[in-house]
Amino acid sequence: MALKATIFKATLHIADMDRHYYADHHLTIARHPSETDERMMIRLLAFALNATDTLEFTKGLSTDDEPELWQKSLTDDIELWVELGLPDEDRVRKACNRSQQVILYTYGGRAVPVWWEKHHNKLERFGNLTIVDLPAENTAALARLVERSMTLQVSIQDGEVTFSNDTDLVSITPEQKLPRV
Repeated sequence: MALKATIFKATLHIADMDRHYYADHHLTIARHPSETDERMMIRLLAFALNATDTLEFTKGLSTDDEPELWQKSLTDDIELWVELGLPDEDRVRKACNRSQQVILYTYGGRAVPVWWEKHHNKLERFGNLTIVDLPAENTAALARLVERSMTLQVSIQDGEVTFSNDTDLVSITPEQKLPRV
């Protein structure tokens, strides 16, 4: 018998001073049996960094033709495609061809520079791609915040993201790799 996803409930109180976005989001997250707490929290981080009323989680790990998150227009065009991890160049190219904007959040510590060295020359040609690296020590700390029912305060200011609950606080400073500014 196949293992079923574990359901988590999260309320995010987002105060994004960088984008002037302030909202509460009540989310239901299905964590795939092969997904870690860290990866699930990175999905919440990606949601918070790109939050809008139309941003939504997809089937994610259980399907190859959808990202982790996307935002679609009223005509069903993909406006934003949010990917996590260290995908191959074909997947990134497919995302860039299907969406107006693609954001890839890389994580994984020492594996990221190896992946970047292998792929950066090919990825630099995509004008609608942004790659952001998440420091391993910070993403690992996010896993401490996991509960089946979570209420999290998320503050974003000057590129720094702070997640907190009643007992813990985790700060993350994502590093933009592409486009280079």
